[in-house]
Amino acid sequence: MTKRRNFSDKFKAAVALEALRGDKTVPEIAAKRQLHPTQVSTWKRQAIDGMAGVFSDKTKKAENKDGEITDLHAKIGQLAVENGTGACAALQATVPLALSQGLKR
Repeated sequence: MTKRRNFSDKFKAAVALEALRGDKTVPEIAAKRQLHPTQVSTWKRQAIDGMAGVFSDKTKKAENKDGEITDLHAKIGQLAVENGTGACAALQATVPLALSQGLKR
C-alpha cells in the first residue's frame, strides 16, 4: 500500500502560480511536477478563491486579536495574584478556616 504524499504550502503555491500564469497547460504542469492534473486544478481554484483574503484586513485583525487575547490573559493572571483571588489564595483561606472550625479532611 502506498503512502499519501504531503506537499508543503510553498510547493502548492508554486504549482498554483504556475497554473495561473497560463504559460503551460494543466496537464503539462502535472507531468512536470509528477502530479495528477486534477490536483493542479484544485490548487489553482483554491488560490483563486483565497486571493481576496490577501487584500482583506480580516487576517491582520485576527492576528492582532490573538496577541491581544494573550496579553489580556496575562493581565488577568497578574491581577488575580495581586488581589489574592487565585486558586492558591482561595485554598490558603479555606484550609485555616476549616481547621479552626474543627472540620476533618
